[in-house]
Amino acid sequence: MGSSGDWISPNMGQTTSRANSDEGLASMLQWLDQPVSSFPWYTASDAFYSQPYSYTTFSPYTEYYTTTGTTVEGGIISNPTKFDITQKTPSRVYYGAGVGLPYSQYASTVSSKTNDLWIQGATNWTQYVVSPVGTWLQLVAYAPVEGPAGVYETIQTDTTSSKYKTYQFNQGYNTMNFKADQVGRHTLYFVVNSQPSNVVVVDVFSESPAGKPVHTMS
Repeated sequence: MGSSGDWISPNMGQTTSRANSDEGLASMLQWLDQPVSSFPWYTASDAFYSQPYSYTTFSPYTEYYTTTGTTVEGGIISNPTKFDITQKTPSRVYYGAGVGLPYSQYASTVSSKTNDLWIQGATNWTQYVVSPVGTWLQLVAYAPVEGPAGVYETIQTDTTSSKYKTYQFNQGYNTMNFKADQVGRHTLYFVVNSQPSNVVVVDVFSESPAGKPVHTMS
């Protein structure tokens, strides 16, 4: 697998307008234009992301982001390291629509041969987060086999840009930093052994300074 092409788009790494997107990106763009069902305020426009938002927009997700993290240079994530699930087992896992399950129930029903990607919080894991720009998130990836992993990131405002880079994944659980360094909707997933993982979504906004007029999600 190389950076010159992938199973989503042969133009991975280029900026694409919504008017002239190629067929390879069509399915991803269609998914990106759908709101996470718990958040009907979402619209695919630059104005939506360029406005500052109040702390209440981010408060449900504060366990999932921090103001410090490992520097990511020239890539999408920090280099993956082995993660010991027995030392930090989540209480619950939350899917994109906000549906939560006890981790024990999730672990008993998911195949050990599935590539999985999560955003790690202090006590829970999730597939969707709203975070302020400039913060760090910790990702946890499960790969049933070790080897090279293609990591993909799509960033959407009024246009869509995509990134791709190969990392070495360990068998089992891996952990890595992701910096939310640009406003927009960030969609991430990985591919190991030709098998794609699920997608995680991070909506990144600027946070309004205290006392300034802000927009709120309603």
